[in-house]
Amino acid sequence: MELDHCSPWELLVATILSAQCTDQRVNQVTPSLFRRYRQPAELAAAHLPELEQLIRSTGFFKNKAKHLVACSKAVAEHFGDQVPHTMEELITLPGVGRKTANVVLGNAFGQPGIVVDTHVKRVAKRLGLTRSDNPDLVEQDLQQLLPKSQWTAVSQRLLLHGRYICLARKPQCRTCPVYQHCPWKEKGPQ
Repeated sequence: MELDHCSPWELLVATILSAQCTDQRVNQVTPSLFRRYRQPAELAAAHLPELEQLIRSTGFFKNKAKHLVACSKAVAEHFGDQVPHTMEELITLPGVGRKTANVVLGNAFGQPGIVVDTHVKRVAKRLGLTRSDNPDLVEQDLQQLLPKSQWTAVSQRLLLHGRYICLARKPQCRTCPVYQHCPWKEKGPQ
């Protein structure tokens, strides 16, 4: 987990901010954000222009600000300022889909979850673990292949492998630790 956080709430916010943004950038933004808005109820009452300015560098800041305020309001009003800890409850929050919910469940609550982002999807396809481009179906395929106790750890490894080695445009096949097991027809020489 490369997103800096000290609580399930901070991880939820950081994960929402991480959409179409690097974890490094999110980690630069969140310290001042969490100093200004310490609890969901505080963020729920945020003045949008001020919040937008704080998160501007994460991209798509207007939509992210709206989602953060609405999500914070739901957490404050429906869950007593506590981040819910089930998939069913988490995906009711504005701006939270299965990917974000699985990040929070696996890393904040220790509940197995498979996070499917663009990196996991790409690596899973290249390794022949799925044929689908649909994140929900990729998640289901990986769930069938892996013991539940390994879901969080393996999806995190796939994510990091895709982020740093099995890159979209120029995969680093020469340094790939799973090169011998990779069936991808377009892989480069080792």
